[in-house]
Amino acid sequence: MWQDPTNQYGASSSHSPYYSQVPQQAVPLQFYAPGPDQGQFYPGSRSSLEGNMGPQGSIGQGGAVPAFGGNIQQQPGGWWTAFGTGGFEGEPPLLEELGINFSHIRAKSMTVLNPLRRVDERIMDDADLAGPLLFFFCFGVLLLLSGKPQFGYIYGFGLLGSISIYTLLNLMSENGIDAYRVVSVLGYCLLPMVGVGAISVVVTLDGILGYVLSLLSIIWCTFSASGIFVAVLRMSDQRLLVAYPVALLYGCFGLLSVFNVGAGSPAR
Repeated sequence: MWQDPTNQYGASSSHSPYYSQVPQQAVPLQFYAPGPDQGQFYPGSRSSLEGNMGPQGSIGQGGAVPAFGGNIQQQPGGWWTAFGTGGFEGEPPLLEELGINFSHIRAKSMTVLNPLRRVDERIMDDADLAGPLLFFFCFGVLLLLSGKPQFGYIYGFGLLGSISIYTLLNLMSENGIDAYRVVSVLGYCLLPMVGVGAISVVVTLDGILGYVLSLLSIIWCTFSASGIFVAVLRMSDQRLLVAYPVALLYGCFGLLSVFNVGAGSPAR
């Protein structure tokens, strides 16, 4: 049979000059040779928390594997840190976003407790209802502890009185005021009446002592509320006209702190 001597693939492997010229060397098989920065993809390696690990199998330009940085920050403190936003720059506290600012509540409460001090006309620029609702609730709880459950009357008088005073103030002043600020002022100025409610838990106010204390608290609340209203609305020459309806409102709260309104007569 004729065979082409130049054909290297026609003959058998024993007579092939190609296989006879290639030296047989024992080379181990290597399926993947990791680089110095890729050893952490193998089992047993631990990725760093600083974010030096790149995506497996990705090919970057120039043979470099892109790394994604990250930093885990642990906030100091206990479980109460979940209610704050200390880990976010430029974010106000959570309570401030909800409209609860304890520093403002303290400043307005001190203004009510010291009515002889000059009232800043911008004190109600940041009006809130957190303090008023707290004072109304404390007043109702203290009356409840003294045996006078008056929650319905407290919120009823507060709602009707706020609407009435809001209407009167807008009719009397040129600047006008919104209902939100009216409720805020009336609620903060209820603080002296809350003190009378605390005294009613210990001492029975259905007597001379109770009448005197309730009268003093009505005057205190009226003086504080009228002072804030005339300072905000710039109507100092009409303070007595503003104080009269305010005094009627706080007089209703004074009656609630002295008498057990709505209680049935004892059975004979």
